Amino acid sequence: MIVPKTICLVAQAFVITLLQGCASRADDITLEGRLATIETVALGLEQPVTIYWNDYQIPYILAETDADLAFALGVVHGHLRAAQMQLLKRVAQGRLSEMFGLLTTEIDEALRILDFGYATPEIEANLPPETRHWLESFVEGLNHSQSTEPESPETGWLALEPEPWTVHDVLTVGRLAATDVGWLIYFSLLNARDQPDFEELWTCIKEVGTGGTTSFDAKSTQQALSEILAGTSKSGSNTIVVSPELSASGHALIANDPHLGLILPNLWLIVGIKSPTYHAVGFMLPGLPFLGLGRNPDLAWGGTNMRAAGSDLFDVSDLPEDQITTSTDTIETRFWFDEEITVRRTPWGPIISDAEAIAGENIAVRWMGHEPSDEITAFLEAMRATDAQSFRAAFETYSVSGQNMLFATESGDIGQISAVRLPARDDATNDLIRDIEADGADWESFVGTLDLPWSLNPAEGFLASANNPPTEPTPVPLGYFFADDDRIERLQAMVRERTPIDRDDLIAIQTDVTSGFAAGLASGLVARFDAAGISDPVVEAFRGWDGAYEPDARAPLAFELVLASLVPQLYGDEEGEVSGAEEEWGYLNAYLLKDFDALPPADQRSTLGQAASEA
Repeated sequence: MIVPKTICLVAQAFVITLLQGCASRADDITLEGRLATIETVALGLEQPVTIYWNDYQIPYILAETDADLAFALGVVHGHLRAAQMQLLKRVAQGRLSEMFGLLTTEIDEALRILDFGYATPEIEANLPPETRHWLESFVEGLNHSQSTEPESPETGWLALEPEPWTVHDVLTVGRLAATDVGWLIYFSLLNARDQPDFEELWTCIKEVGTGGTTSFDAKSTQQALSEILAGTSKSGSNTIVVSPELSASGHALIANDPHLGLILPNLWLIVGIKSPTYHAVGFMLPGLPFLGLGRNPDLAWGGTNMRAAGSDLFDVSDLPEDQITTSTDTIETRFWFDEEITVRRTPWGPIISDAEAIAGENIAVRWMGHEPSDEITAFLEAMRATDAQSFRAAFETYSVSGQNMLFATESGDIGQISAVRLPARDDATNDLIRDIEADGADWESFVGTLDLPWSLNPAEGFLASANNPPTEPTPVPLGYFFADDDRIERLQAMVRERTPIDRDDLIAIQTDVTSGFAAGLASGLVARFDAAGISDPVVEAFRGWDGAYEPDARAPLAFELVLASLVPQLYGDEEGEVSGAEEEWGYLNAYLLKDFDALPPADQRSTLGQAASEA
């Protein structure tokens, strides 16, 4: 059957919209009416539990035992996000086609091969008793909510037949949330690897940084897979911590923006909890029973994605057949015939290039998320940490996805740790694909949080993180695709300008819209228009611009319109398509003016003239 590309694109956009949040209109349902759907008697609790709800339906749970708290958390998650969690579970298991039919079978194939649940049985078997009891109580609460509350409209739209939750399901959704953002770069660059200038492009990406995604070669299924993986992972963030010496209040301060999408329902739940062991408020991911960022009476914490080197791609073309295991799986397909797929796995991970949605041939991906680790226990320990040392120690069992965790304590300490576990291998990444015979390819040893340097009470009096490269040497390479320095430099400059810092300063810093890279690039372009003798109102609109993207400003619009013409002229193919790497801020900041200056003078003038005219 041939499905028109337009229909595929529309359908996949619909899929992505639903994945990012199944929100239905319920204007006629009051808060009191919705809360009345929660079963409040005969729950099997050890002691009574109280849940306070504010006007925004944000809950605060008071429980007399930890098990009751975990159960009530499950009830809250189920009450607020039942359909969203069922959808996330099916994404993690590669079961989108049960809802969307043949339009998502290629995505399901890729998700099945990636196999987010691969390490789950071993993780579950090795859980500490306290963590296991917490997870089991949480799952009981989820299932209680699911069995007693009315089904949401999304259940019918998507054929989301409610399924009982298990500890295995929760751990697998946790692995989905730990998606390696590096995959988005790896998989897209596989398309460009046969181009003559690929080695130069690869070097540039490592040197100048990347925003975490690159363009796929107009292959809609790849783009949809990218959107799904990016939309369910912790892909960006800014965090600032300020010492008491730089604070207007004389207390340590922290501000964290997780940089997840503006979607309904959000990919966060705001929750407050109190029991004999836990007393905290913060943000949780639907279906995961811990606070990813928040505060307790002694300590507040937030994080930014480290862009850690948690995966390697390997060429397994010459691997003997006896080192490849093969299994078959069936993708149940709504409105169509079921599809059987073959999954091949090697000692270097699954052969991801077998997926139709991913380019390449005989390429295996090895991921730290396929190794057992215990992120649930790590965050449970972090939630009750009382000082810098106990907070750092909490992440001993943590692996994926790598996070720069920053914290501020009630006693005045500020610090930053690297919450991650990585293979000990060399930094010889001259190609996207590694050789299985290379040093470190066997991943025999690993480096974790407690092996890596950390910062405590730096002399400058503050710390900032924005997915940027590490500032200190590390025993193994932490990553290759860090964000460029635009955000981190702006964060640091604003803190230095505003000392002493108060709450309003932190809000202003986190809502700032100024880009130093943009200001510098705009100034350079104006100079080149002047040198070419080209005078145009669109150029005058951003002359002297400070890089601030204010909503009603003309300068950033004019600047972006000029770039929208100039970049395809410099870097586009015959159809004007540009590789994602060459659209990144870091790349443009480092190379655009240099590459423009390398053009013959006549080409410079025509290029600028066309850019001004089109803008």
